[in-house]
This record gives sequence, structure tokens and C-alpha cells, in this order.
Amino acid sequence: MKWIFGASLAAMVLAGCGSDADVDQTTDSPTPPAETSDTSADTADATRFSVSDAMAGSWRTEGEVARDDFRHPAETLEFFGIEGDDTVIEIWPGGGWYTNILAPYLYENGGQFIAAWVNPERSERAASSLEAFRANYAEYPDTFGEIQYTTYDAESGPLGEPESVDAVLTFRNLHNWMGGDYADKFFNDAYAVLKPGGVLGVVEHRLPSSAEQDPSAPTGYVHEDYVKALAKAAGFEFEASSEINANPADTADHPFGVWTLPPVSRTTDRDGNTPEGFDADAYTSIGESDRMTLKFVKPAE
Repeated sequence: MKWIFGASLAAMVLAGCGSDADVDQTTDSPTPPAETSDTSADTADATRFSVSDAMAGSWRTEGEVARDDFRHPAETLEFFGIEGDDTVIEIWPGGGWYTNILAPYLYENGGQFIAAWVNPERSERAASSLEAFRANYAEYPDTFGEIQYTTYDAESGPLGEPESVDAVLTFRNLHNWMGGDYADKFFNDAYAVLKPGGVLGVVEHRLPSSAEQDPSAPTGYVHEDYVKALAKAAGFEFEASSEINANPADTADHPFGVWTLPPVSRTTDRDGNTPEGFDADAYTSIGESDRMTLKFVKPAE
């Protein structure tokens, strides 16, 4: 299977869009997917292949599985109300960490996974990363289904036909769009493509309410209220928040922003300098960032 390590693939995407990469990292070689069941019959039973089954798939690497304790995919997708027969867009799936769970789950239950990438016409790197991502999955339609593609970036058009999808999800990306000054576009585009009653699910590094929000989010952390305001301006109703992905040990005031913590674990600035007394082990012990998990709904007509 022609897998590209998640860190390099995601970094290529974000570099093509001029953003500071917040990437999913894997360190061990993935194995080809095992045979999965035929979905040609009885796909109406959306519980016969669960998110937990997808999480246990042979196509997931040890590095991916190790992050389950921080990312809580089963609980997160349940909170967002994702059903097996839904049509779901994931914005900027990076190295495919969530794709490797969502795509098999949706395929086995009659749903559809759609990956939204930076427009490949933006740069050679963007084109190369999309080509690599496609190659990862194209040879295994019996496991991941026929993944569909769309684009999202500062200059992209609609995510799809108006009111055509059940859910739009994004994981740890909003700060990149704030840095490029087009975060509001994301909420507007998501609103347009969602069906009435459709769900927008956002997981993002959380800035403490006592800290000042820089609109460009240079540390990677974002206020919950800021996200809620952007969603409200686009027409969404806030439905609920969850502490599924919270980490009280994260103080959000690290030398290299959120990238000081795993999975990036940065130890130097862009000039190669490390602060005096820097203790990488202390940040590793914190674990991954404290994250908000927010559910918004497009009002039903």
C-alpha cells in the first residue's frame, strides 16, 4: 500500500497554503487493509460496522492507535451525531488520521466520505499532496469506498452542491485559517453545503478565556467564544460543547505555541534556537493539547 507518512503529507498541504503546519504524525509503517465485508446487501443496518470496528482496522498504524487516548474518535463522532449512512466532508484531512476511521465506517454503512483539500492549482506542493493522498486510498475501495474530493482554501468556490451533505467536520485547523484571514469563509462555506439540520463539528486547540485572542492565532490556540461568534455570524446555532478532548494539564503558554506539545513536539524556533532551560520531557508529559469540541447545527427550515 502506497502510504505517505501523515506528518509529511499534512505539512505539504499546509505549506502549499502558506500556513504553519499542525500535523498528524505517524512513525511506523502502515499495513495494507485486510478484507472487509461486502456492502452490496443490507446496508440499511448502520450499526453492523461501528466506529470502534473501524478503529480496530488493520490499516491503522501503531502510531495512529497510540493517539486514540488523546483524540477520542468514537466519543467525538458520537457527540457530533455522525451516522453510518451520512455524507460527511472532512476539511483538510492531513495525513488521514480521521479518514482511516471515517471512510471505512461510512462506506460499510452506505454513507459517503468527502475530503476537502487545498486547491491543487494553488501550488505544486498542494497538487503533490493531493495526488499522494488519493494514491493512499484509490487502490482499496473495498475498505475505504470511493472517496470523493472537493477544495477549501482562501480562494476556493463552494464545497459542493447547496444543502447536499449531513455533516462538515474539522479537526485542529481553524487556527491555520485565522492565520490566513479566511476563517469566516469556512463557516459560510460549511453553512451553504449543509442540509437544513446538518451538523458542523469543530475540534480546536483551546485558548484560556483569560488570555487575549490574537485574530491570527499565532500560538495555534483559539477562544471558544471566538469560534462561536464566527459560527453565529454564518447562521449556525450552537447546540453543545463537550470536554471529551480536554486536557487540564495544558496551560497553552508554551515557547513554540501548541507545536511545543505532541504530536509535533517542536524544540527550536524557526532559526534553530532553543530557549535556555527548555525541558522537552516536561512538554511530552503534558500530552496533546487541551481542545474544545463544539457542535453547531444549521437551522431546519
